[in-house]
Amino acid sequence: MHDPLIPSPPPDQAHGLRRLFAQAGVRLVPVVSNPHMAFGGVLLERLCSALAEQGARTLVVDASESAPTANELAVMGLAECIEPLSPDVSYLAARTLPLRYVDTHGSTAPFLQAVLDAAPQADVVLVHAGAGELSRLFARQTLATQVRPLLLAGDHPASVTHAYASIKLLAWRARLMVFHLVLGAAPSSPRTERIAAQLARCADTFIGALLHDWAHIDPACHATEAPPPGLARLVRTMLLPAPAASASANPTDVPFDSAINTALAPPAAWQESGLAQALN
Repeated sequence: MHDPLIPSPPPDQAHGLRRLFAQAGVRLVPVVSNPHMAFGGVLLERLCSALAEQGARTLVVDASESAPTANELAVMGLAECIEPLSPDVSYLAARTLPLRYVDTHGSTAPFLQAVLDAAPQADVVLVHAGAGELSRLFARQTLATQVRPLLLAGDHPASVTHAYASIKLLAWRARLMVFHLVLGAAPSSPRTERIAAQLARCADTFIGALLHDWAHIDPACHATEAPPPGLARLVRTMLLPAPAASASANPTDVPFDSAINTALAPPAAWQESGLAQALN
């Protein structure tokens, strides 16, 4: 018989994030920031517009390297710090804010619950941050198939290299194995399809990760233009419920040392895979 004077044992580490994903209708989307792009904000804006076209209300949580510093009122609660940008889009400046919620295991996942509590009206929460920060937010959870990070990149080498490095970091630190990609480039760019194809091939060959879908956005397009068909398709995919994880698909079944050795393939392997050629 349980003695009511003795505290119950704490729930397992994934308990809090199970509650997150149980909240009806909310989609948490990690968006990997890319410091090698001058128009990352434009891609986020177009993504929010496409989500609004689908009837979704979006909260952008900006914890990226270039985000504004969090409002001083954040220590009292996050709700007062959320800025409405339109009827469908709200914004929370959150640079360094997740670290205020770090637990004894090094996880900042409690920040996600605080965000959802502060914005119960949101249908989609875009968490824009670097791969390292996203790893701390999403690593300690067992529902990895319900989280599919969205990569941002341009059609120049530095941004694509950064996107690939982000896949490696999130795959082996947070066990996130399925990704989406938004490529920002001029409509006349001859490299976009090659970049997406070779990035997918490298992710599969050297990491075992999957690039599930991608979309091409013209950074120069007007914000009021209708989302391109590829972006509309990608957004519809993002809003679909993800299938449950199967034991056979659990990335933790892969020996860690073997996985790291494969993921950290030498640059020569990139040449053989065709990624370098796709950037030319």
